[in-house]
Amino acid sequence: MSWKKNDIVNVKIEDMGHDGAGIGKIDGYALFIKDAVIDDEVEVKIIKAKKNYGYARLMKIIRPSAFRVEPRCPIARRCGGCQIQELDYNKQLEYKENKIMGNLKRIGGFENVPMEPMIGMAEPYHYRNKAQFPVGFDKDGNITTGFYAGRTHDIINNRKCYLGVTVNEQILDIVINHMKNNKIKAYDEKTGKGLVRHILIRYGFASKEIMVCLVVNGDNYPNSQALIEELTKLAGMTSICLNVNRRRDNVILGDEVEALWGQEYISDKIGDISYQISPLSFYQVNPIQTKKMYQTALDYAKLTGEETVWDLYCGIGTISLFLANHARKVYGVEIVPEAIADARRNAQINDITNAEFFVGRAEDVLPEKYKNENVYADVIVVDPPRKGCDETLLETMIKMQPNRIVYVSCDSATLARDLKYLCANGYSLDKVRGIDNFCHSVHTESVALVTRELQ
Repeated sequence: MSWKKNDIVNVKIEDMGHDGAGIGKIDGYALFIKDAVIDDEVEVKIIKAKKNYGYARLMKIIRPSAFRVEPRCPIARRCGGCQIQELDYNKQLEYKENKIMGNLKRIGGFENVPMEPMIGMAEPYHYRNKAQFPVGFDKDGNITTGFYAGRTHDIINNRKCYLGVTVNEQILDIVINHMKNNKIKAYDEKTGKGLVRHILIRYGFASKEIMVCLVVNGDNYPNSQALIEELTKLAGMTSICLNVNRRRDNVILGDEVEALWGQEYISDKIGDISYQISPLSFYQVNPIQTKKMYQTALDYAKLTGEETVWDLYCGIGTISLFLANHARKVYGVEIVPEAIADARRNAQINDITNAEFFVGRAEDVLPEKYKNENVYADVIVVDPPRKGCDETLLETMIKMQPNRIVYVSCDSATLARDLKYLCANGYSLDKVRGIDNFCHSVHTESVALVTRELQ
């Protein structure tokens, strides 16, 4: 039987896809169904029919799965932030581990994946140290803030996110009330007019310091002193900043930052290492899990204090400095000049003198230094963006013949692709472990160790 748009069918969910959609089959025809979880029996309406598969909308849950739970957040289904909050947390961990393993088998070609148990959280809520709230208008013209609905730029009004820290709600109330009282307009993406685009909040889990940064389509913020007086009543308020962004695109932050009150950064710690974090700094959003992830990377690196380590895509030096106390020398490479400035400052803060940082693309800097300066490494650590490593970089890593390569990944598909390349060129996969840095979403981090095969 051929299925078509608007057909209504009953189906049992057998699996979940990479985006968290439930997958069910009717007579071999696969349907992808958002908001359905493994073992649900559901009634769905087909909204798009392809030849061998289709997409359907969940209409009714006929028999809920034993793994289905009541989401803590009442708007979890509409919001684009949490894709799988309705799935039992232990099942979430199993789903993510299977996702990593599946990509390593399917894309990487690894038959026996040496997976170590997934590292989850004891309390998988209120873990985010950073939140960016878009500001706009609702259909009645009232100022609203919250999060974008999935795959849209429609703001769902919500100031109480169960993934963020609880103080976020108070901060949003203060800023929105100030905007209303002073007739300050929210930014309109369609017209490019209005002032306030986003409210960025950072929180130091170790330091308890708070940063509020207003992203504005202008040079200043009216009557800022009154806003400062209200925000500074909150315990831990350390930095109130203005970020100027006049661009007509989806980039959230501009390049200009001005401190309205306090300093332009907050401090925080991961393990024993202190970091200064500005509005523009890249810093992992889940510090509890980040410590576990870096500790896993450190364990895999097996440093004795004598090694030379290259940390590629080093950001503000988070992993570099974490490794430096256990290595002879660490070199970090990052394309963003401001991040390298942060990394150097963070090294000074921690009295770390055996870490050196270079600005540039990792796929340019390392090959150039290997060719012209004959640099070497005992251990290489990479933590690339979702697109993974450039093949030029992988080639240079192989030529350098480090004993171990520790690959930290936020996308197990590109991880699998790059590990396949490394393991076809003299390396073997020893260990892989998932770390759940993004509870209730489909995203996960992973750490892999490959070792050089002795000839």
